[in-house]
Amino acid sequence: MAIGEHATHFEGKPVVDFRPGMALTPETNSYRIRRDYGDELEFADLFSQFISCENVDRVTGLLTGSYSDEMFDQADGMGSVIEAVIGAAPQLPALTGLFLGDITFEENEVSWIWQSDVSPLWTAFPRLRSLVIRGGQGLTMGNIVHDQLKSLIIQTGGLDKAVIEQIAVAKLPELEHLEIYTGDENYGGNSDINDVKAFFSGDLFPKLKYLGIKNSTYQDKIAQLAATSPILDRLEVLDLSMGVLTDEGANALLSHADRLHKLKKLDVSHHFLSNEVAEKLNALPIEVDTSDLQQADVYNDEIYRYIALAE
Repeated sequence: MAIGEHATHFEGKPVVDFRPGMALTPETNSYRIRRDYGDELEFADLFSQFISCENVDRVTGLLTGSYSDEMFDQADGMGSVIEAVIGAAPQLPALTGLFLGDITFEENEVSWIWQSDVSPLWTAFPRLRSLVIRGGQGLTMGNIVHDQLKSLIIQTGGLDKAVIEQIAVAKLPELEHLEIYTGDENYGGNSDINDVKAFFSGDLFPKLKYLGIKNSTYQDKIAQLAATSPILDRLEVLDLSMGVLTDEGANALLSHADRLHKLKKLDVSHHFLSNEVAEKLNALPIEVDTSDLQQADVYNDEIYRYIALAE
């Protein structure tokens, strides 16, 4: 799978690409700041024009997209973009949603997106409710403390376990939705099952309703952990999609099927399940997504299974 489309809606509103001279209508639209390849106007100039617009102080949803013709290494990463957004906080007092890196594979592969230190966000935007970050290279989130954040999504082809550790000790009392794409070691993913155990303890994020630990090479172990997890007592959605889930992990869930009945939805799409086990999951009295069946590759008697989003 590759990310081939930009977000069309964000913060409950259609997304509009900002262009110089555009009149902002924040009541009906979220805004994306992005350059097309070859644009004469640099991202900094485009963003400066945006924050100078009338009504920018009422913008609730902001997305940043392609920011340079050369986005392939750390030297030309998103540090300057993040600094610009944080520096504009006084002009964006109404901001509740921020998407850093709404970039498609044609612009830059997800594992080539260089992020940066986003920790100043926690104090710069006190009304922030939704944060999406695409790309894990160079990402650090610091001491995460925020009273309003409800949704946190980290999309990567490989996430450094240090970021997972930062999220695991975050103070986010209002968090309802958490998605972490752990990724593949070939693209920077160096976590293991021990790094994600805290999310299933039931001790974190008292209002959590949606938990997605996904796009993982150790999806079976995550399923085994989830099967007996205290967090199931209050989750509405358990998302184990996009990884290399096999019958081993799915059978662990089925062996504790009574624990799953409190869920509204179980998502295991993009999986390597047998038809028999997939049918058993689909027979559960909840919504189950077993779409996107994958087939393992075999080379020289070695079996290879791949996550959905890597490069």
